[in-house]
Amino acid sequence: MSGAGALWTFGAFIVAIAVLVVIHELGHFLAARWCGVKVLRFSVGFGKPLGEWRFGRDMTTWSIAVVPLGGYVKMLDEREGPVAPEEVGRTFNRQSVTRRMLIVAAGPLANLLLALLLYWMMFMHGVQDLKPILGNPPPTTIAAASGITGGERVISVDGKPLATWSELRMQILNGVLDRHSPTLETINPSGQIAYRRLDLKSLQGTDMSDDPSHTLGLRIYRPPVNAVIGIIIDNSPAQQAGLLPGDLVLSIDGKLVRYWEDVVAIIQAAPDHPLVMEMLRNNKQFSIRLTPQRVLENGQPVGRIGIAVQQDPKVSGAMLTLVRYGFIDALVKASSESWDTARLSLVMMGRMVIGEVSWRNISGPVAIADYAGQSARLGISPYLRFLALISISIGILNLLPIPVLDGGHLMYYLVEFIKGSPVPERVQEIGQTIGFGMLGLLMAFALFNDIHRLISS
Repeated sequence: MSGAGALWTFGAFIVAIAVLVVIHELGHFLAARWCGVKVLRFSVGFGKPLGEWRFGRDMTTWSIAVVPLGGYVKMLDEREGPVAPEEVGRTFNRQSVTRRMLIVAAGPLANLLLALLLYWMMFMHGVQDLKPILGNPPPTTIAAASGITGGERVISVDGKPLATWSELRMQILNGVLDRHSPTLETINPSGQIAYRRLDLKSLQGTDMSDDPSHTLGLRIYRPPVNAVIGIIIDNSPAQQAGLLPGDLVLSIDGKLVRYWEDVVAIIQAAPDHPLVMEMLRNNKQFSIRLTPQRVLENGQPVGRIGIAVQQDPKVSGAMLTLVRYGFIDALVKASSESWDTARLSLVMMGRMVIGEVSWRNISGPVAIADYAGQSARLGISPYLRFLALISISIGILNLLPIPVLDGGHLMYYLVEFIKGSPVPERVQEIGQTIGFGMLGLLMAFALFNDIHRLISS
């Protein structure tokens, strides 16, 4: 990644973290103020403060700290130090259990509401996405067994209309998670309607570790494009071999090339295998030799040489669609998208616990920063979608009944509400230790996955 690209990625990541943390803590802050609790400090980040400001009715200290991965709101509490008699009524610990539950739950709920708002803005602004047109599925896949042929456009899944490839993937994923075999309504270029049932009985639980639509054999349709190189990645085998943008691929290892998909198929099938490529540049033919790098794609080794096709605006434009909704319809769509994403997060977490989904799907700060940079480069709508997805994940994660998280505190308060007395402090201390251990283990998995992705890529 270039210096400018790294700076862009870092900036997009910091903006995302700042927005998500501020909204989460603002939920706690506003709920506390509404309940009459005095807030002593509002911090974005942990550790040594980089800057502090005091203002507001209670002269709350607002700070930005050196470690940006989180934040906190510190409230007046008799368990943390002496409190003046006239302010005892404004302490957190003196509030009713229902008010304490409200204050604690307000942070995650603020993240969920932020996601709803972001999706709403995104759908009103307009979402550009690929049309749900299918390519020829690989032999022996479930999609091939259903009778799908290249060029068919998916109209609906189980009677639910859709307009984009992203919607199709979400519907397929829901079917896999629910262990339900979806039926795709398709229309081919001749206008003929067909119904393709994807029989998921043969799909193993471990298959969910990869992209389910890819595992089933669903491929995006790729119109025939000339095999002209458009982009060369720095320090790639292609750059080291001397290839340049504008070069035309004629053949690879004696196999004639007609379209770009031929180039992709041959190179992907030859990881670590030397290839001889016949090229055409400025009407002069020449040969080069290179070896594709081995990378993992959906758990399988494939070859990469670091090139991308020269885009034809007319061809790529024909594959894209812009979906935009009115004020009310955008809110309905945003609510549906928020619910589907939250449900997906919960189900995936549950499947990880029972071993049906691999823990390598967990992403850490490095991967999240990379996604932030990529989505920001693609435009405002992809970046808003990224923010909404992460905001929902943060909200759901914080509501889990794990001590040290908001959900853990809610669990204690729920027990207190039912039995009429607080959970013993010793029990809470043990819970805190267990909670820190669980979070540490989760972070270790996330960092390991980040490092593994960097090495494998």
